[in-house]
Amino acid sequence: MLSVEKKGGIARVTLDRPEVRNAFDEVVIQKLAHVFHEIAADTGIRVVVLAGNGPAFCAGADLNWMKRMAGYGHDENLADARALAEMLAALERLPQPTIARVHGPAFAGGTGLVAACDIAIGTPQAKFCFSEAKLGLSPATISPYVLRAIGERAAHRYFLTAEVFDAGEALRIGMLSVLVPAAELDATIDGLLQHLLAGGPQAHAKIKHLIRAVAGRPLDDALREETAKRIAEIRVSPEGREGIASFLDKRKASWCSTRS
Repeated sequence: MLSVEKKGGIARVTLDRPEVRNAFDEVVIQKLAHVFHEIAADTGIRVVVLAGNGPAFCAGADLNWMKRMAGYGHDENLADARALAEMLAALERLPQPTIARVHGPAFAGGTGLVAACDIAIGTPQAKFCFSEAKLGLSPATISPYVLRAIGERAAHRYFLTAEVFDAGEALRIGMLSVLVPAAELDATIDGLLQHLLAGGPQAHAKIKHLIRAVAGRPLDDALREETAKRIAEIRVSPEGREGIASFLDKRKASWCSTRS
């Protein structure tokens, strides 16, 4: 259902339901949320890679789960939707950098997983679809992450048409960060991992918080003052002092030699 491997400071979280194209249900959502909360508290984990086993990355909602939801009332549906929303938020709020390894189709809720990651690396086999409209539904829960990734204009088209789009289009509109041949997928991710492992873990957490705090705000006096305070605080932190010292001493920073 879900496999988690932690090695060398990297947590690899893999959806493992290939028989249903890694579609998720309430149990998978609960397990993912639990894993993300565990990883957030694990200072030995420096980077997270989210992947899928089998031909698909994630097909969205499991059909059997959808059948059960069809019989739910409003309160049950609200509880169900909140669980999905909280799981996606737990992924997006991880202090560690996150990479989505998108080797195949990512539909509906699966696109939410991709969009909630910091970086998404895909292959030509990846396809995307916000299929909710054709079911008389709305991609409401995933929308904050998808809109941030692809913008309003692209969301209007693909949310409303529910058409399938390919990896090249996903790269153009921002759903994917990088598009590489399938044979180069893991090597590309490994290269990114080396860059990420060279960064300070506290700096990464603060950078992710910075992006959330700054995005979409006007460049006014309040924002300038806030960003000045942020850099001043990190400069005097133990990690900031170590990073500057290691640079001046022409040596590797301490966090580069403490991978779990």
